Amino acid sequence: MRHVLRTRLLLPAALAAFLILALWPAAAAGHGRQVTAMTRNLFVGTELTPIFTAQTLPQLVGATTTAFVEVQATRFPERAEAIADEIAASRPDVVGLQEAMLIRTDAPADGPATPAETLAYDYLETLLAALAARGLDYEAVAVVTNADTELPTALGFDVRATDRDAILVNRGRRPRLKVSNPQAGNFLARVTFQTVAGPVTFPRGWTSIDVKLRGQRFRVVNTHLEAFSGAVQVAQASELLTGPAATPLRTLLVGDFNSRADGTGTPTYGLLRGRGFADAWSDVHPGDPGLTCCWETHLLSPLPPFDERIDLVLARGAFRALRAEIVGEDAVADRTPSGLFHSDHAGVVAALRLGR
Repeated sequence: MRHVLRTRLLLPAALAAFLILALWPAAAAGHGRQVTAMTRNLFVGTELTPIFTAQTLPQLVGATTTAFVEVQATRFPERAEAIADEIAASRPDVVGLQEAMLIRTDAPADGPATPAETLAYDYLETLLAALAARGLDYEAVAVVTNADTELPTALGFDVRATDRDAILVNRGRRPRLKVSNPQAGNFLARVTFQTVAGPVTFPRGWTSIDVKLRGQRFRVVNTHLEAFSGAVQVAQASELLTGPAATPLRTLLVGDFNSRADGTGTPTYGLLRGRGFADAWSDVHPGDPGLTCCWETHLLSPLPPFDERIDLVLARGAFRALRAEIVGEDAVADRTPSGLFHSDHAGVVAALRLGR
């Protein structure tokens, strides 16, 4: 009798244990099919418009000098530590970076006759070093070079600013992302500024990678679309749709699109949504404006004058947005030791589940 009773008591426990063991791989696999994506504009650290609109050579030299002094004052190495903390807190699998600048100098100031090669700042390497110091293993797997302009200053040297966008991948993720087919390109549509030093063309670009995670494949595309011309921006978005985003793979599209998500700006946001891209932020937070841009140039104002959402994580195909958050937007907490805001943009982090 005791034997029978003990058997009856053990059967439910054994059945429960069997079910847990049987279902655990499926649950673990489901969790493993989750991917987290981040977009982050690092901010060059100055306003470029005075350079492009200078009417005389002394004005141009003065504007370039001011720009370089402001880049120094906005201290990217210090800001990189804060942005690395953002990444460490959310551990995104992929990060789309915009304005990952490379700034070099050359003396004497002779313009582009002698290309500047003396390193002043490398935003990409500085951020990667800050991440590594936190024990994080991120790798830049796709990088594009956009505008590359050298101009004289009143400081006795030229300044050469090279704009880049990049995709970082978290190599420490388990299970690991299998990355292939890294690509980078510049848009044919671009703005040319007529300056007193001659025409300055400002190309922008994109980067992409293909990813495999637990047998599921998808593409990640990162971009920074034109801010100075709506028509050029829409043309770039069209190139994006017929270029790296023209794939049968499900696609994550991240970046600074310079197009308001509320539809009050350029048609770009509506164009992308009309081509099947869902907006992770609005899916998770319907009705929440989720403003991400833009702080003032010196990054010291007491309140963030954010008035638009242009930094986006978009998804097409079998994705379902689970979570989305804005990082680096708190006017009090998100400051460096010098009181600087992390960037003139906030970042966006979204977790998505890959369906089969």
